[in-house]
Amino acid sequence: MRAERHLKFKSRLIPVLVAALLVMQLLFPYRGWMIMLVGLGGLWLISYVWAKSLYYNLSLSREVRFGWAHVGDRLEERVTLSNAGDIPALWVHVQDHTSMPDYSTTRVTGVDGKSRNRWYTAGICTQRGIFTLGPTSLHTGDPFGLYAVSIHLPQSTTLSVMPPIVPLPHIEVATGGRAGEGRARPNSFERTVSSTQVRPYLPGDSLSWIHWPTTARQQKFFVRQFDSTPSGDWWVVLDLDARVQAGHGFTSTEEHAVILCASLADEGLRAGKAVGLAAHGADLLWLPPQEGDPQRQKIMQALALVHPGSCSLLELLRMMQPSARQIGSLILITANATGDWIEALLPLVQRGARPTILALDPATFGAPVSDNATRRVLAQLGLTHYVIPASLLDRPEARPGHQGHWDWQVSPFGRAMPASRLKDLSWKLLR
Repeated sequence: MRAERHLKFKSRLIPVLVAALLVMQLLFPYRGWMIMLVGLGGLWLISYVWAKSLYYNLSLSREVRFGWAHVGDRLEERVTLSNAGDIPALWVHVQDHTSMPDYSTTRVTGVDGKSRNRWYTAGICTQRGIFTLGPTSLHTGDPFGLYAVSIHLPQSTTLSVMPPIVPLPHIEVATGGRAGEGRARPNSFERTVSSTQVRPYLPGDSLSWIHWPTTARQQKFFVRQFDSTPSGDWWVVLDLDARVQAGHGFTSTEEHAVILCASLADEGLRAGKAVGLAAHGADLLWLPPQEGDPQRQKIMQALALVHPGSCSLLELLRMMQPSARQIGSLILITANATGDWIEALLPLVQRGARPTILALDPATFGAPVSDNATRRVLAQLGLTHYVIPASLLDRPEARPGHQGHWDWQVSPFGRAMPASRLKDLSWKLLR
């Protein structure tokens, strides 16, 4: 894309004075008029030549190290202001139109003739989302202030800022899936089960699982309860109902839920799980379970853009019921303390889903204190659940501020420490 260049004459006084002196010299010839006329005319000409040189010869390039980052990462840019002409730019206002909050390369500098001025800028990515670096505008002029030169450089690049991935305390995700479901895995086997390990038949159970001796004895259907069930896929369900959120900014249930979701998804993918994501903010987000780095990238990019909406967790769980037989481990992340969503969760449980509920505690985010009725109901139903206070992610690891992206290792004392970072530190030009 080509730069847009504009040259504007700012002074109205100079043409008036030159015209007046010319008239005076013609009507009343005088050496002083001629000296003043030559002086003003020469000043005008010098200013025009100076501004024209800057108009044609100034350029600026911006280079960035990464095309994506996490909240807390350090963003670095290298900015180069070049002057291909012989006349120096005594001052240049570099105006940055970057959309990312708390970051800008705006500054006032200068550059000599036939030279360049290079500097580095750095900032911390403080907010998730997709932002643009650039475009950039240059504003300069001649030293006498007669001409203004504006150069708009449309070059820009998109920067995806994803939620941070932080080390979490141990969370035991309920093992989902049943024998005979899912994909075949190497070195897998199914243990022999005895007729005493049975449970009542539930809708969705395979007829091949029926334990006929117990069924005949009890006069109703019973199915075998397998000693060793395969570990199913992870479905992470993120509650983005705006009515149940509490807190503001980073110290909000929304941001903590997103960070928790990103960290759990990364943990599952690193463990070789197929991880899926379901959420409904302004729009429905539905990523079926898959394995590997491409799925991690999809999940992180999706989480960079999610914001609360009007869809409740109850409605989202009802949307998932047609797919219940394909759901193994179901991880719910919610700040909804009313428990109205439990009625939509039970049909999924009956069809084989194994839920793990991560309940953000609204009271620790500044919301009115609620009772523990929902937790008692979950305990009575035997559903795995954890209470997540605001202090869980209120740690330096949640906003590491590192350069690049780190891999983590755990010390013998249980502390998570950065082990390595990406090696791709090359500069990439904004185009």
